Amino acid sequence: MFIKENIALAIAGIKSSKMRSLLTMLGIIIGISSVIGIVSIGTAITSTVSSQMDKMGANNIDIGIAVKKEDGTASGNGTSKQPEDSDLITMEQINSFNEVFKDKINNISVQEQLGQGKVKDGYSYANVSTTGVNEGYKQVKNLKLISGRFITDRDVKANSKVAIVSDKLVNNIFKGRTDPLGKEIKVYANDDIQTYVIAGVYQYENSSLFGMGEGSTSEKDRRTSLYIPITTEKALQKNKNFEYFTVVPKMGIDKGKLVSDMQKYGNKMYKNNKNWTLMVQNNEADAAEITSVLGMISMGISVIAAIALLVGGIGVMNIMLVSVTERTREIGTRKALGAKSSHIKMQFIIESVIICTIGGTIGIILGIGMGIIACIVLKSPISISIPTILISFTFSMAIGVFFGYYPAKKAASLDPIEALRYE
Repeated sequence: MFIKENIALAIAGIKSSKMRSLLTMLGIIIGISSVIGIVSIGTAITSTVSSQMDKMGANNIDIGIAVKKEDGTASGNGTSKQPEDSDLITMEQINSFNEVFKDKINNISVQEQLGQGKVKDGYSYANVSTTGVNEGYKQVKNLKLISGRFITDRDVKANSKVAIVSDKLVNNIFKGRTDPLGKEIKVYANDDIQTYVIAGVYQYENSSLFGMGEGSTSEKDRRTSLYIPITTEKALQKNKNFEYFTVVPKMGIDKGKLVSDMQKYGNKMYKNNKNWTLMVQNNEADAAEITSVLGMISMGISVIAAIALLVGGIGVMNIMLVSVTERTREIGTRKALGAKSSHIKMQFIIESVIICTIGGTIGIILGIGMGIIACIVLKSPISISIPTILISFTFSMAIGVFFGYYPAKKAASLDPIEALRYE
């Protein structure tokens, strides 16, 4: 009954000074909404980055040409020195990697850019970037085929003039009038025209984060990849070898040990080359580092936003002190009628807690709204942290107790006679 009376008195006090109570809550509202909003946005961004890194092959292992240091190991620093074709990785060496580590890897992908061009058919056109690939590329890049098939080993061995195109290209060129499989397309690039037969159609996905970058280009002018057999691309480039290739390790394999073993094998393979060797890199470490940095940035901004809660708490204490001064005669009357000091103290603590709880609730609602709106704008998954909401709400109540205690103690210690004589 005693608690209910104090809650009723606290609510009546808040209602009697609505504007002052709202301004008192403002610091709490801003602090909690900022913390929840920032954590939600940070979590969504981190999730999106991790997802994009996975799509880009964060779990894969890249093996490429690197400058050899004096101790025979690969240098990670850039160089203006260009390798000769004889320094590059041969298909025999790639097949050797596949044979030695066949029990630990699922696939090997080789790729090389041929260049940009344009597919034309009358007034219709589609911008493309032609890339030579092998069968393993599909798994490395997680391509989703809508119809037809991907490049096969038979296509690679036969130097076939087949192409895998995007659904965007199909929409631009064929406009739904006919089945594109088996149809010829002409690619115009650098005063050259190449003809390919469409063997498959893949689903285009914007690889840019949050739907920006390529996604800002109009649908008609968006450039998509056109895949041809790597041997067909090599014939057009008039070179035989590769600067790098990508390995897809099997699930459950110790990637650290696999990278180390591959590095040793690569060093052995290039031991007679004075200037160049192979560098083996696991992209998973880079992805983890990016995610860690994003998490630290989000945490740092959240801490800064949490300072607003401290400022809000000071505001609560300030207003409660003013409230004690204004209600001195009321306190004196209650004490004269037999109210104990603990009753007076509890009254003001409860009022402070209610102010902070209402402010915290409003802040939580605004914070969730901010997080949802920001995620929609950034085109990232909506992610609301329940633990953050619970911690923020508990923290707002703790602020009410902490910053309400001193004004409550001051009110409880007033002399009833002096309080009644206060003007």
